[in-house]
Amino acid sequence: MDAPQITIQRARELRRTLTLPEVILWQALRGRRLDGIRFRRQHPVGPYILDFYCEEAKLAVEVDGSGHEHPDQGRHDDRRTEWLGLRGIGVLRIAARDVLADLEGVLARLKGQVRNPPPLGEVARSEA
Repeated sequence: MDAPQITIQRARELRRTLTLPEVILWQALRGRRLDGIRFRRQHPVGPYILDFYCEEAKLAVEVDGSGHEHPDQGRHDDRRTEWLGLRGIGVLRIAARDVLADLEGVLARLKGQVRNPPPLGEVARSEA
C-alpha cells in the first residue's frame, strides 16, 4: 500500500530511534526469528507508520507506552484501527511494559495472532 513520501521519510527516521521495548521486540522478531514469520519495523501504510507489520497475516503490531492511555490518544488509535481495518489490516496492541516484563509471553501471543489474526476493525490486546 502506498504511503506519502513524508510518511516514508518519517518511518526511516523512526527506525533509527526505536524505544527500548521496540528494540527488544525487534531483536526477537528480526530475521524471521519468531517461527519463521517475517516482520517489518516502522512500516509506512498510507498516512500511518506501523511499529511492526506482518504481511503474511496482514497484522499491525503496536507497542503502546503510557501515552496511549490518554483519552485523546485512544480516539486517535481507534480512528487508525478503523482506517487500517478498512484496508484489510488487523491490529494487535502490546503494552510496552509487557515487552519489558514478559517477552516470552508477548512472543507467544504474537505468534498466535499471526496464525489467527483478529477480525478486521477489532483490536487484539496483549495480556502477557
